[in-house]
Amino acid sequence: MKSIICLCCWVVASVLLCFSITATAQLSTTFYDTTCPKALQIVRREVKSALKNEMRMGASLMRLHFHDCFVNGCDGSVLLDGNDTEKLAVPNRNSARGFEVLDTIKNAVENECSGVVSCADILAIAARDSVLLSGGPSWKVPLGRRDGLVANQSGANNGLPTPFETIPQIAAKFAAVGLNITDVVSLSGGHTIGLARCATFSSRLFNFSGTGAADTTLETNMATDLQRLCPQNGDGNTTTALDRNSTDLFDNHYFKNLIDGKGLLESDQILFSSDDAAAATKSLVQQYSQNSSLFFRDFVNSMIKMSNISPLTGSNGEIRKNCRVVN
Repeated sequence: MKSIICLCCWVVASVLLCFSITATAQLSTTFYDTTCPKALQIVRREVKSALKNEMRMGASLMRLHFHDCFVNGCDGSVLLDGNDTEKLAVPNRNSARGFEVLDTIKNAVENECSGVVSCADILAIAARDSVLLSGGPSWKVPLGRRDGLVANQSGANNGLPTPFETIPQIAAKFAAVGLNITDVVSLSGGHTIGLARCATFSSRLFNFSGTGAADTTLETNMATDLQRLCPQNGDGNTTTALDRNSTDLFDNHYFKNLIDGKGLLESDQILFSSDDAAAATKSLVQQYSQNSSLFFRDFVNSMIKMSNISPLTGSNGEIRKNCRVVN
């Protein structure tokens, strides 16, 4: 009986693996070479224009891709409008941005080749270009995703990592979508660009008496600066750089800051300082802080892995004409 059960388990596992491999294999870096050969060039042009207008937009577009892939897979569901959408989920409300830029890119691509390039693929390309144009690495983006038909607000509320969680909690959410602890640390390095709101880190700034920082891992001068910027009962939407002293450049400075106690979000600093910090997370922070090439390599690998989370391919989903609504 045990052998039969084991055989059944092996068969099921093999079938699931085949489905996974098939879905990934259907994505191709040359997917639009004949159907829309100028697609990548158009996306690059529009992302460059958006960053010229506001450098922060690079981080915003990269974050949208992350938040898309973690919910329903990389299907463009984060872009959908409505009353029960991912945009209105707690991790995205008042923080997810860049939707108008995606509209502009989509319109430009539609003018070139209507009904061919998915919003999910445009988001994946825009994330890559945002990294590259901010000084980071480039990579060939696997393409061929189709757009989902529904958003998943509860999935966004429950599945997206938050700045207030522990390493085991964050690692569990990554594992749920097939990503490992190296992916946790390397993708956290995306915080080398962009801004964060006071509401996402103010709990670290004041102890019960209000006279000092609640989080003793926060470097003293940085804590003082942040207390001025984000006073108790102040505006939680005030923003500051995620990577102190290197706001707009995609580099390994973020990891150097973690070693110096200058990680802005609690979920950043715990990668190096928390009691939960497994040897792997602390070691990776140290390695990335000393070797930008290693960070870039692992970041690219993790981005490609993330972009392959449960893509819709073949006849599944659709190619949205408007990224905000289904056809």
